[in-house]
Amino acid sequence: MEIRAATDTDWPGIWPFLREIVAAGETYTWPRDVPEEEARGMWLVRPPGRTVVAVDSAGTVLGSAKLVPNQAGPGDHVANASFMVAPAAAGRGVGRALGVHVLELARADGYRAMQFNAVVATNTRAVALWRSLGFQVVGRVPAGFRHPADGEVDLLVMHRRL
Repeated sequence: MEIRAATDTDWPGIWPFLREIVAAGETYTWPRDVPEEEARGMWLVRPPGRTVVAVDSAGTVLGSAKLVPNQAGPGDHVANASFMVAPAAAGRGVGRALGVHVLELARADGYRAMQFNAVVATNTRAVALWRSLGFQVVGRVPAGFRHPADGEVDLLVMHRRL
């Protein structure tokens, strides 16, 4: 697996699984019916943000991540990131590899910490992954997410210094 900067030509490989994950409504706070062009603009970020893809030897996109400042101005020393792994690639270490890579990018870009603002508490695989990479839950938004099967569940704020 190779992790590299995403290009516009990667979008056709990202969009199918991004659309599937967002439409499921279980892990992202995006509108479940987000139009493709809006999703593209939200995912393929402009500098100082970065978007990366994990690809296999055939060039198939296995997952993607974006890295942006969590806030503007005096809060721009804290990074924020989002991750998506193609369901067909789940359980193959793609999420962990993307997480490690993005943490390294954030350090190289001069960020001092990383914060996730809205980790769905029922997304136990993601919560466990982020904990294993040194993140701590620093806040909780009670019933902050309407899960399609579990009803209103908490959103977690997770943070780690870099």
